[in-house]
Amino acid sequence: MNDISGHLSAGEAVALTGVNLSLGRGAARVHILRNIGLHIANGEAVALLGPSGSGKSTLLMVMTGLERPDSGSVIVAGQDLGKFDEDGLARFRGRHVGIVFQAFHLIPTMTALENVAVPLELAGERDALKRAESELAAVGLGARLNHYPAELSGGEQQRVALARALAPNPAIVVADEPTGNLDAENQHTVFKLLSDLHAQGRTIVMVTHDENAGRLADRRINLDHGRIKETLVFSAEENQDFDEVLEHLWTRRESQDHIESHDFTEMQWRRLIATLTRIGLVKVENGREQFTTSGEERARNVIRRHRLAERLFMDVLSIQDEIEVESSACKFEHILSPDVTDRICTLLGHPTACPHGSPIPHGDCCTEKRVLNSAEIASVLSGIGRV
Repeated sequence: MNDISGHLSAGEAVALTGVNLSLGRGAARVHILRNIGLHIANGEAVALLGPSGSGKSTLLMVMTGLERPDSGSVIVAGQDLGKFDEDGLARFRGRHVGIVFQAFHLIPTMTALENVAVPLELAGERDALKRAESELAAVGLGARLNHYPAELSGGEQQRVALARALAPNPAIVVADEPTGNLDAENQHTVFKLLSDLHAQGRTIVMVTHDENAGRLADRRINLDHGRIKETLVFSAEENQDFDEVLEHLWTRRESQDHIESHDFTEMQWRRLIATLTRIGLVKVENGREQFTTSGEERARNVIRRHRLAERLFMDVLSIQDEIEVESSACKFEHILSPDVTDRICTLLGHPTACPHGSPIPHGDCCTEKRVLNSAEIASVLSGIGRV
């Protein structure tokens, strides 16, 4: 069996065993899911990754009872979904599972408040409007209650959809490419909301192509042609090692005098390169390591955070000791969020080079040439002081 998890226990939110699903018949038959075995613990955050057509979204549909498998068992929140009829599945989802789609699926003739409240009313919830208002406020839309979907941005519509999914207080939240239609700022907002939900102890299962979203998960599962190809679980320390390797490859490619050093032995380096190749961040051609597209993007973000941090410590905080600056920048490159990184860049006036003269990759904030007000400057500096 293509099983990645072990035996069912009382602490599991999702347990799939021997799940198969196909479409068509005879020569036209297409296998969508092949002998899937997947167990997800209560409170775990899991990212499902893989190319288009690999079965990620179908697997989510099976988990939520929106699609029935040809064979195998699907147990969610302790309930065997195979024993429910369609009405029973709908009631089950209403109590236990919140679903967020890439397409927002909001009713265009209803306000944000009504879109969240109506499913609650249909479920017999008392004070549905009050509950809906509270959920919308929690996702930052307290001032947009009476706006229709057409009057909301894509990010706001997705937050309405998230509030609707969370209103019944489900223990399990599944999201199918929840940021696929959003810009970088709104992607960060939705990631932050999902991260907060995970911190509250909810189980999160998310389909994504986004590497940053995948890194929010406790576990990353790759699917390929309907099979679970590999499960990836990396500690914070391992991710820091990956970032250091990517940073070294970036500076080596720049052919500048200031190339980031590393402390890995030859054997450690080979193992790290092998892992980065396996997870699709690096490729080796003619004996030389090179970035994949996703690897280059991750390296670019690490370099941007590191070099902006160097400028911050020298230009704003007036730290001149290079060893202290480098040590602090190495710490910050692993922990700064995209939003804070852009705020630091804006605070510094969108610098183009670090103190050593190496270029700083630009961000969206550089194109906009945004300027911080005094309150935002104070907020950035206060946040840095707490790190």
